[in-house]
Amino acid sequence: MDNNTIYHIAERVGVSPSTVSRALSGRGYCGQKTKSRILAAAKEMNYAPVSAAQILKMRQTKKIIFAVPDICNPFYFDMINGINQVLEEHGYLMILFYTKHSLKEELKAIQNLKEKVADGMIMVSFNFNEENIEAINAVQAPVVLTNKYVSPEGEDRFDYVYTDTYHGIKLGTEHLIAQGIERIGYIGGNSSEQTGYQRLCGFRDAMEKAGLPVLYDYVAESDYTENGGYTTAKFWLQRSELPQAIVAANDLLAIGVMKACEEAALRIPEDIAIVGMDNLDIASRVHPKLTSVSLVQEEIGRRSAQVLMDRLQGIPREEGEIKLMPRLVVRHSSIRPG
Repeated sequence: MDNNTIYHIAERVGVSPSTVSRALSGRGYCGQKTKSRILAAAKEMNYAPVSAAQILKMRQTKKIIFAVPDICNPFYFDMINGINQVLEEHGYLMILFYTKHSLKEELKAIQNLKEKVADGMIMVSFNFNEENIEAINAVQAPVVLTNKYVSPEGEDRFDYVYTDTYHGIKLGTEHLIAQGIERIGYIGGNSSEQTGYQRLCGFRDAMEKAGLPVLYDYVAESDYTENGGYTTAKFWLQRSELPQAIVAANDLLAIGVMKACEEAALRIPEDIAIVGMDNLDIASRVHPKLTSVSLVQEEIGRRSAQVLMDRLQGIPREEGEIKLMPRLVVRHSSIRPG
């Protein structure tokens, strides 16, 4: 509803804007004579009162926001594909909102939802925290998160669909340990953020469960990019004693590590084994092919969109949580010669 137009019509007819709104929406009392004058003025001003009434009544834009921290990571392309499969069935369009891994931009996306730019939102964040969660809980529209977050008060209004990335990194690390590999490095995200911390815990717990020391000289934080993996590995490879294997928190980091190893004339997996996570298409196209943990991201997208559509259509849902399990896809990069 364009409020400026409502005010213009109100000025033309000499009534209050709220009277114009009632006349156009068909809700609330408005005398027939006044209503006729308002509709006549709206027609004269090329306003579409029937359409406006429908929008007010339905309060639907037929759009949803998909908020992502990184538009360069192919991980989100698969999610978009899964989301769109469901949106197309329901006649919905997606608004892609790039949050640049910034709380300020995330709050801006939430504010857009609050201002009815869209009917609902699917939100990816590396760090759901009190501030963005409080803003999400203040919105009336349905929101689906792709990480699990439970507020201490326990009165959250959102749903979440997520893959257990803690278990994913644990799977990848255990796969290396099962081959007798003991010296394992790890490159992940910022451990002060939710996503980075969960993945680091998966690595650390797998090592401790196997009775192996965590080599903190070979545990690094980066930014989930290929360049981040490359820079970290290049620094490590200058040392005399190298890890036997490296677990990377996503495939882009792992591919950066592979590039640094190639430049240092190290053979993968003979000299150093590598495991990634995300199972992007590129994992099976690099040489050697990259072992990776699949996070079933297309399924995350599809299920998230279905939850959102159910909420928008008032279809009852028993659960606020859908947890998907990762699976290890073993390729050549992690298999040490016997």
